[in-house]
Amino acid sequence: MIVVNLDVMMAKRKMSLGELSEKVGITLANLSILKNNKAKAVRFSTLDAICKALDCRVEDILEYKEGE
Repeated sequence: MIVVNLDVMMAKRKMSLGELSEKVGITLANLSILKNNKAKAVRFSTLDAICKALDCRVEDILEYKEGE
């Protein structure tokens, strides 16, 4: 299972969902779906933009948990 830790990174950077949405250029609704682990897919370009906005790496956002 892939777990999205976007909320953790946003908290570490003290960034709101609205602020991240503006910086990344995706809607609040789509960002919320990703943040709440409801997304079925994510574009590499979106991951790239999120990592740049949060000054982090992909592995800070996405985590693989075996057997769940």
